[in-house]
Amino acid sequence: MKVVLYGASGMIGSRVLHELLSRGHKVTAVVRNPEKLAAAAGVKVLKGDVTDAASVAATAAGTEAAISAYAAPQDQPEMVVTATHSLLAGLAKAGVPRMIVVGGAGSLEVAPGVQLVDTPQFPEQWKANALAHRKTLPILKESNLDWTYLSPAALIEPGQRTGKFRVGGTRLVTNDKGESRISAEDFAIVLVDELEHPKHVRQQFTAAY
Repeated sequence: MKVVLYGASGMIGSRVLHELLSRGHKVTAVVRNPEKLAAAAGVKVLKGDVTDAASVAATAAGTEAAISAYAAPQDQPEMVVTATHSLLAGLAKAGVPRMIVVGGAGSLEVAPGVQLVDTPQFPEQWKANALAHRKTLPILKESNLDWTYLSPAALIEPGQRTGKFRVGGTRLVTNDKGESRISAEDFAIVLVDELEHPKHVRQQFTAAY
């Protein structure tokens, strides 16, 4: 499949890129700084700005699906909202019908009607980012795009590619110790599985150990 990947040089995006290439997909990797990505077979690296609709339209041209692993600057969390608007507009102009978004865990429920970001124990340093991510869901729901919003576990970090995880819906997935975690490598598997075999079109879902 011809896929455009935004945020391809980030912690999650780089793992998604590796997973896509390992499965034979043709990837257009869009980053602000192309020098951050080494040349590799099956990937075309382009300089672009995910917060600019014209840039999105230009870089997405000729692809069949888009993946956004964009991470807003820590001091400008609302940029993820701007990016969502520009992605929707740009992909529509380019005629790309499908987008998978790397979302946040904060909007996952921990109890009926209670989202993780609204709990007292949610880390204050990540709250602004989580609240901004939550604002993107209504924007996606009002669009005509076949979107999927993939929320990670509460903790996602570099680790091993095990291929063993549990997929859930809008409820935070935890283990028997109450922990919610997943490696970025396994998260990439979940995302590319959804790309290849869509099961959550116009839905939010998650995965964890």
